[in-house]
Amino acid sequence: MRNRIQLHNMLVKILGSRNVYFQPPETIKINYPCIIYERHDINNTYANNDVYLDPRQYRVTIIDPDPDSEIVNKMAKFKTARFVRHLVVDNLNHDIFNIYY
Repeated sequence: MRNRIQLHNMLVKILGSRNVYFQPPETIKINYPCIIYERHDINNTYANNDVYLDPRQYRVTIIDPDPDSEIVNKMAKFKTARFVRHLVVDNLNHDIFNIYY
């Protein structure tokens, strides 16, 4: 959990506001622009018949009305970020990344 909190703080810094949500429930009012993230995978590395490393992969979605959002550029520079896709839903731009943290 400690790494997730560090990731959360890093995402707040990238966004420049507290509109960062980890697996938000449907009842929460989301303010835009925002970042929504969730755990997506665990990539175990084995050594000596045991798990040596177990980095978590998170799916990070940047939602912004601005199609040229600088937030996307900042996330793309994160060293473990891999861009997945872009889509538009309800006139909001969604840029999706997978990151290991």
